Amino acid sequence: MIDDLKESIQDALNPFARRITEINPNTLTLVGLALSLISAFFFAKQQLVWAGGFLLASGFFDALDGLVARANNRTTKYGGFLDSVCDRFADAAVIIGAMYGGLTQLYSIPFWITGTLAIFGSLMVSYTRARAEAAGAKASIGVADRPARMIILIIGAFIDMVNFAIFAIAVLSFITIFQRIAHVKKTLK
Repeated sequence: MIDDLKESIQDALNPFARRITEINPNTLTLVGLALSLISAFFFAKQQLVWAGGFLLASGFFDALDGLVARANNRTTKYGGFLDSVCDRFADAAVIIGAMYGGLTQLYSIPFWITGTLAIFGSLMVSYTRARAEAAGAKASIGVADRPARMIILIIGAFIDMVNFAIFAIAVLSFITIFQRIAHVKKTLK
């Protein structure tokens, strides 16, 4: 379902991406990061509509940077590296903002546990894919890749259920990690 949504969004953005020839894709990456940091600020202030809106805008730029690079033959290894680093930074900053705002408390689970597990899980989802690719395997499988995690958090912000969204991100990230580990074990043996 998320893959279908991602593909539909990319199809809709492709004509727009082909027209963006004057802007370096890395600039779009950095704009996306800046929007994530603004979203983190609004999460910290418990202003959830603004937080969700800026996170949604950040996702737009995150989708657009790679499309612009590919559409205009401007892909570089550095661009891919920068995009990945900015994504990890954004993931952590947004969840830290929610933690600071007291938005990760879930029942009697301390707020810092849920938030920390969500950050750790999000980072490890990316790390398992990167390590698999370095070892010669593909590991882009799993229920909670970055677009899925961001959609969960955006929805959580808009319906005032950030604590459940962060909890879901933590749980689904760990499921994804174990899915990737099992997949890579079968692939590499």
